[in-house]
Amino acid sequence: MKTAIVLGGSRGIGKAITDSLKSLNYDVIATSRNELDTSNLENISAFVKQHKEADILVLNTGGPEPKEFFSITEPEWNKYHNQLFLGFCLLLQKIKINDHGYVFLISSGVIKEPNPKLIISSAYRSAFSSVFKILSKDFASRNISCINIAPGSINTDRTKELCDDIESVAKTLPMKRLGEPQEIGNFVKSIVENEIKYLSGVVIDFDGANSNFIF
Repeated sequence: MKTAIVLGGSRGIGKAITDSLKSLNYDVIATSRNELDTSNLENISAFVKQHKEADILVLNTGGPEPKEFFSITEPEWNKYHNQLFLGFCLLLQKIKINDHGYVFLISSGVIKEPNPKLIISSAYRSAFSSVFKILSKDFASRNISCINIAPGSINTDRTKELCDDIESVAKTLPMKRLGEPQEIGNFVKSIVENEIKYLSGVVIDFDGANSNFIF
């Protein structure tokens, strides 16, 4: 049986991906924040000793609360540097992705349209997306596909934390609704189930046409 590791796999987008991969008979190791906190490097070290390889790796984690630049503390910079950047780098270095596998990164629309209230997330998610793009070329030699999924407004606890009035936000979106986590789960499932490999090194803007950029 093939194995998948899904970070943040106990709720939201991560759980939707977990459920989709389980439906394809993958043995899914779905971690919660309590089981694998990517801001804690010792936690990562312990995890990779137990989980040394996978056919699919899904890099997914929450982000910081909204803060303006001058209110961010040094400990907060350090914490999210680990959680959103260094932790993912270490996992990719230490977990072997088997040939013909997949690596999915769940990033955010802020990697293309930085948000002044989400400046930590904008900075570190963009930085890791650059690393991920570079690594996609190395992984391609082993027929491993790397896909960066950049969600917009999705119906998750994270979105509810960021928005005071979800219904009002939904009315401003082109589709007049939030995206559902299962839509991303179904997308990942379709890629894996149909063995789509040539789609790699790309960013998928999963935002219901809300963004204004082309590239």
